[in-house]
Amino acid sequence: MNCQKWYDESVFYHIYPLGLTGAPKQNEYNEPVHRLRSLLPWISHLKKLGMTGLYIGPLFESVGHGYETTDYRKVDSRLGTNEDLRDFVCACHQAGIRVILDGVFNHTGRDFFAFRDLKENRENSPYREWYCNVNFWGNNEYGDGFSYDNWGGYNLLVKLNQRNPAVRDYLCDVIRFWVHEFDIDGLRLDAADVLDFEFMKALRRTANEVKKDFWLMGEVIHGDYSRWANADTLHSVTNYALHKALYSGHNDHNYFEIAHTVQRTNSLVPASVHLYNFADNHDVERICTKLNNKAHYLPVHILLYALPGIPSVYYGSEFGIEGHKEWGSDDSLRPCIDLQEHMHDDQTNACTRLIVRLGIIYSLYKELAWGDYRELFLTTGQFAFARGSLVAAVNNADQETDLCVAASGSEYIGLISGQRVQIQDGSMTLHLNPNAGDIFAPADERYQLYLEHLDGKEITRQGLPQTKTSTTDAGAGDTVDPEDHAADTTDHAADSGAEDDRLHTVPIPDIPYEQMSVEQLQAVILAKMEKNGTVTDRMRRDVTENIWHDSLVNWAKSF
Repeated sequence: MNCQKWYDESVFYHIYPLGLTGAPKQNEYNEPVHRLRSLLPWISHLKKLGMTGLYIGPLFESVGHGYETTDYRKVDSRLGTNEDLRDFVCACHQAGIRVILDGVFNHTGRDFFAFRDLKENRENSPYREWYCNVNFWGNNEYGDGFSYDNWGGYNLLVKLNQRNPAVRDYLCDVIRFWVHEFDIDGLRLDAADVLDFEFMKALRRTANEVKKDFWLMGEVIHGDYSRWANADTLHSVTNYALHKALYSGHNDHNYFEIAHTVQRTNSLVPASVHLYNFADNHDVERICTKLNNKAHYLPVHILLYALPGIPSVYYGSEFGIEGHKEWGSDDSLRPCIDLQEHMHDDQTNACTRLIVRLGIIYSLYKELAWGDYRELFLTTGQFAFARGSLVAAVNNADQETDLCVAASGSEYIGLISGQRVQIQDGSMTLHLNPNAGDIFAPADERYQLYLEHLDGKEITRQGLPQTKTSTTDAGAGDTVDPEDHAADTTDHAADSGAEDDRLHTVPIPDIPYEQMSVEQLQAVILAKMEKNGTVTDRMRRDVTENIWHDSLVNWAKSF
């Protein structure tokens, strides 16, 4: 736990501002429109979610999507002015949120001053060496009368010659300018996997100069991440390997893929390097779109927060929205969202409630940032591991399950479900609902502090899939209801009874379960339960608090 840095224990929120603010797709370079100011209310939303870092970008003057930079020293006129950005970063800092921007240093747009000069003066341009492999015997689709290297096959993105000292000095001065003008805390380096390594070393030296603990995180897709993230170049890189494993490990019901990915990255990356973990971002489809079973949103995000690395949530995914690439366009991945429509999602949306809960857990239990990782249990359908004194366990199967893991102490409590588990002979048995999971913590003073942070809200009333409470000395199949525990004083019988009465009035149509609404499925399950015998208050709550459509379909089919 030596040399702990702010970024290594942060939870990041990721905003693509041109999309979120509904800016035009093309920049006409008109008078500034102050769309950045519309993001100020989002700062309170970030605080509610438990975010301590914000990655926002691209922000500077560009032609279209933001990564074809026209001016590194001027905020995109579609978003506002430099003063708007300065005010926004200041407001984030006042809320305790650090801010990192996109550093698009691999290429520029064709409207960048150096490239405009190259087009005008050709061989006589002082900037002809600013770009890679400029060939005045060639041509391109723009009819420039010369060719050049680009990024990704797009001549709109002109490849900078990062080995040119003038280019290197210019871009390092850009960083100094951003810190001086906007007081930013770090950069996410676009296309870092194709940046020159000596150039990245120069960026690291500049980072060390401009601000204490200034963070450099790079976009890297494949390869040995330690090539980019080390003591000489970048502090961290994007963990695309885990991103892929998170959704395919659930779609394929194969937790071995996720566990192997963690083991491999841990073996390659020094323990001092915390990778940037994410379930989705502005370049890939939304996690709720990629998951075959939407109920897997819960175990995916438990893993996102509990596995080694720095967790990040892409704007809108905390609401459970979907987004997929259409005809090669990323527009649906980068939507405009009206925050007013989601003001109460922390009370009504199970996805949002989960992210809020995980944010509280992450802020109080620093083991999730610094604790040793130890694999405890692994099958295709179940996965459990320790982070320091905490135990995270997930289940991707459509059936509930019990699993036994090693533990010390006397009692653990599920921070999401409230499940209390007694430890006997150095082990404890955890009960997991279908397509669910939990993070278990020792029943100590930190747990009491955790309850205080929940503002007195009883844990099992959060609308998430619930787990039974088990003890190792209970009989086979027995459970201990949390409401029977002396600490639980809220009367839930009236609440669940009222909810049960409401569901009795819900008409049940003669259609396949897959076509039913959540309320109709809940009514079906309660009716089937009543035919089988007595329905307890806890059984009713298990039904009414489960709002996951796929989980309810599987439950209804199980009778």
